[in-house]
Amino acid sequence: MEIPQSIFDRMERSMADRESLLSRRATRNADYLRRSGCKPEDPVIRPPFFRDADRIVHSKAYSRYIDKTQAFYLVENDHITHRVLHVQLVSKIARTIGRALCLNEDLIEAIALGHDIGHVPYGHLGEKFLDELCTEHGLGGFRHNVQSVRFLDVVEDCDLTLQVLDGILCHNGEVHAQSLTVEGEARWDSFAEKLARIEAGADALPLTTEGCVVRCADSVSYLGRDLADALEVEVIDERDLDDFPENCMNFFGIAGRKKEDFSEVNRRVLDVLIRDIIAGSYDADCIAFSAEASACVAAFKEFNMQHIYDNPRLLANQKKIRFMFRYLFDRTLEDIAEEREASPVYEDLINAPWASPRYIATAAPEELARDFIAGMTDRYFEWAFQRSILPERVRSRYRGW
Repeated sequence: MEIPQSIFDRMERSMADRESLLSRRATRNADYLRRSGCKPEDPVIRPPFFRDADRIVHSKAYSRYIDKTQAFYLVENDHITHRVLHVQLVSKIARTIGRALCLNEDLIEAIALGHDIGHVPYGHLGEKFLDELCTEHGLGGFRHNVQSVRFLDVVEDCDLTLQVLDGILCHNGEVHAQSLTVEGEARWDSFAEKLARIEAGADALPLTTEGCVVRCADSVSYLGRDLADALEVEVIDERDLDDFPENCMNFFGIAGRKKEDFSEVNRRVLDVLIRDIIAGSYDADCIAFSAEASACVAAFKEFNMQHIYDNPRLLANQKKIRFMFRYLFDRTLEDIAEEREASPVYEDLINAPWASPRYIATAAPEELARDFIAGMTDRYFEWAFQRSILPERVRSRYRGW
């Protein structure tokens, strides 16, 4: 059913009114850029960045978030954070900040939902092993933010806007800075320069204020959540809490160092830091923490790194996992070289109807192997390894007694 023109006109005026309330730092919907050059595209009902969020959610790569590790792999616990929940938390935190600062919430949501699509099985440990393999095979290393762009812009060719791709590329939750200012120009050659710089191991800041907000929200989202999850699965205990930074204890109002004192650590961290970012960014030309909050975030990250991410209990299987990555990478290259149409890489990437034909036609075997493994969920990764390394049983009509 067609929308009557009178209703459409009222909707258009309402959208214009909302845009007039945006901050001078906000990205306007009319400023979007797509490579396809498809303008206009019904911006009243589905503005361009709103449409981008839809395209990301409907991508195959987004579907695979459901079984991708956030921090704790090989743990049987449905209550801990997986990648799909993490990106939703980042989106919620960033939109809360963006709403207070009168920024473009559609752009924030699209960047947040797509920012971690490039993460590999077993989280940052898996990324480390895939980076080794990519370097050895002449691909120049592996970085999950670059891979997020690759999945959405090349492998599936979602035709996202420059502003969304830039925000995804320039997120970096592992690097902390007290303040972030926008960097670059809204041009595809500027985006290509940033991409090359990050591929070479450098950092780059987002083109938009919304991208800066998502980058801050990414850091905020996992501090308390990963600590709460670590206590939940008993990767750490009260002995580790004795080392929790004193400035964080005071800043977040944590009364003691017993496990029960940390039962609401995530809520406290989010409430305090979101308010701090809003206060520090409201009348500024940057997205910033206060000096006290910034010091606490840095100390919190260091505590999590030492006691959680580098915990021997969490790294106990790293030799086995490295072997799995190396075996699957070599096996995938072999399947491609031998053109084994029944192999997983053919069934679930090369011959997949959703993969861009241009990408499949131009990607080198090493690139296909990288992208295939990077796109795997934890469960699929284990299945593919077992399928390739275990002998296949011969099926017969009679199974014995």
